[in-house]
Amino acid sequence: MGWFKQLMGLEAPQANTESKWTAGQTLPATGPLGLAPGKGVMFDTSLKLLLDEKTTVVIPGSQEIWANGSVDLGQSTWLSRYYMNDEDYWLQVHTTGEIAGQVESVILFNYLSVVTISSEAELRRLAGPQSLIGLPTYTHYGVEYARVWGSEPGQTELVAMTEQVINPETAYTVEHRSMLYARDTGLTDRREFLLFSVEEDAEGTISLSTSLGISLYTTDLTAL
Repeated sequence: MGWFKQLMGLEAPQANTESKWTAGQTLPATGPLGLAPGKGVMFDTSLKLLLDEKTTVVIPGSQEIWANGSVDLGQSTWLSRYYMNDEDYWLQVHTTGEIAGQVESVILFNYLSVVTISSEAELRRLAGPQSLIGLPTYTHYGVEYARVWGSEPGQTELVAMTEQVINPETAYTVEHRSMLYARDTGLTDRREFLLFSVEEDAEGTISLSTSLGISLYTTDLTAL
């Protein structure tokens, strides 16, 4: 789908799209916080009470990790993404130094929607110049979020990222064009995030995913 590359092939200063990863390589067997496919994750049971009325992000019970995605942002900075057997949830860990290095942030995301895109016109309408994604603020179901990426007064370009994903069955690459928004929750070091991502998988299927996330402390979860 050449129109995807034409419309969404935008350079991102934060992201390293020239990944050194190849299909013959593997990610570390155990990533940050001891997370890895096949392992379980348990979230602190007190989170639900703490976050009540502060966010609509759902905190699950214990989950099993099905897949691990890795994004090389350059300058020894990484995003590790862990996709659960329950497809409603995924976890992102931002590290520096090495993939399993110093943890800078942890965000638990809930998938809100995934929409398959079949034409350039639809892409422009949903996530391109004709959409609200990329503007300084975005209102989602009456809640306003401020743009995290980009300082332009108007609509900014989406951020390009290349994610290498592995699961027990296969390994593949996903190309992302993403935009992140956030708002304060009133709790210390806990923000709510709204992430939009136009994704192209190895088969050329293009979709727009919307996820809602909440900041976690490293002590809020335990790898099992």
